[in-house]
Amino acid sequence: MTGYKTLRLKRGKEESLDRFHPWVFSGALAGPLPDGLEEGDVVNVAAHDGRHIGVGHFQIGSIAVRILDFADTSIGTGFFTMRLEQALRLRRALGLARPDNDAYRLVHGEGDFLPGLVIDIYGPTAVLQAHSPGMHFARRQVAEAIAGLEGLGVRNVYYKSETTLPYKAHLDAQNGYILGEFETSIATENSLRFNIDWLRGQKTGFFLDQRDNRQLLQHYSRGRRVLNMFCYTGGFSVYALRGDAVSVDSVDSSEKAITLTDANVELNFPGTDRHRSYAVDAFKFLDTMERDAYDLIVLDPPAFAKHRSALRNALRGYQRINAKAMEKIAPGGILFTFSCSQAVTREQFRLAVFSAAAQTGRRIRILHQLTQPADHPVNIYHPEGEYLKGLVLYIE
Repeated sequence: MTGYKTLRLKRGKEESLDRFHPWVFSGALAGPLPDGLEEGDVVNVAAHDGRHIGVGHFQIGSIAVRILDFADTSIGTGFFTMRLEQALRLRRALGLARPDNDAYRLVHGEGDFLPGLVIDIYGPTAVLQAHSPGMHFARRQVAEAIAGLEGLGVRNVYYKSETTLPYKAHLDAQNGYILGEFETSIATENSLRFNIDWLRGQKTGFFLDQRDNRQLLQHYSRGRRVLNMFCYTGGFSVYALRGDAVSVDSVDSSEKAITLTDANVELNFPGTDRHRSYAVDAFKFLDTMERDAYDLIVLDPPAFAKHRSALRNALRGYQRINAKAMEKIAPGGILFTFSCSQAVTREQFRLAVFSAAAQTGRRIRILHQLTQPADHPVNIYHPEGEYLKGLVLYIE
C-alpha cells in the first residue's frame, strides 16, 4: 500500500465501501488512531483482515474518511489533474463550455469523485470551495491543476471556504485569490449576463444548479405576471423577462440581493418597465399580496433544514409557504416550487407540497418533477448527492 498511515475497519464495516460508497464513518474504525495522525491527512483504509480498500482524507467527526480512490493511489497534483480532466471532459460532452455559456460547475464533490471539493467556473475565474480539511490543505495543488487544464481558459482561482469548512477544525481559512487576481465579475449563462459576487455572495456567488429550471421557466413565462420569491440575484426574473412575461416582481429580504437583482435586470434589459423589486420578508409579502395578482410564482427558498434536527420545522415551512402561494395564485396559474435542503428527501418535500395542496382544496396537477442539472452529477454509489428537488404545478 501507498506509504500513508492506515486506518483499519471493524469486522463487517467494509460492506458499504465494497459497494463504493465514499464515506467511512467514525464508528466503523477499529482500535486507536495511528500516532501523529492529523486532520486533513491522506490515509489508507483497510478491512479488519488488512485488505486494502481505498485512500482518502481523514477528518474528525462522524465522517472520518472521504475516499478519493478505491485503488492504491498517490494523492498529489497528478491525481487532481486526472480527476479535473475527467470532469472537464464531461462538461464538454454536455455542451456547457461554449461562448454563450461560460458559467458552470466543474467539480461537484462526490459526483465527480472528489469528495469535499466544489469548483465553479465563471469565465476566466474558477471559484474553489473546500468542504473538508483535506481539500483545504490541497487547495494549491487543486488550483495549479485547474490552471493547467488545456482549453479551459481559467487565469484566476479564488478560494472561498471560510463558511464551508468544519468550524471545529480551527483551520482559519481565509478567502482570497490563490492564483491571478480580480478580472471581471460578469459571466454568461445561455446568452444572458449576470454579475457574480463570489467575494461576498452566497455559495460561490450564483446558483448554477437552477440553470435548466430557469430555462424551463422562460418557456412558461410568455404573457404571464411572474412573482419570483427569494430571488437572490434575480436569475429566474431575468429568464422570465426574456420569456416575454407581462411583468416580473422580485422579492427578497436582503437589500443586497435586491440590488444585485436590479443590476442583472438592467444588464440584460436596460430601462425595462416590466420589472419591480421588493426588499421584504417573503412570508409577509405572500400574506399581504392580493389574490389572483400573479399567474406564475417561483418559490426557491434557502435551505429550511441544513441539519436533520431542523427537519420538522422545515417541512412545516415548506407546507406553509406553498399553501399560501397556491391559495393566492390566479386560476390557470403555474407554480415552480423547490427545496435545496439535503436533509429533506424527495418524498418528504412532495408530501409537504401535497399537504399544502390539500389544505387549499384547489385542483392541482404536476407538470414537471425537477432536480439539479447534469453539471451537478450524482455518484450512483452516493445517492446523498441528490439535494435539489422541484415541482412545476398547474393550479386550476
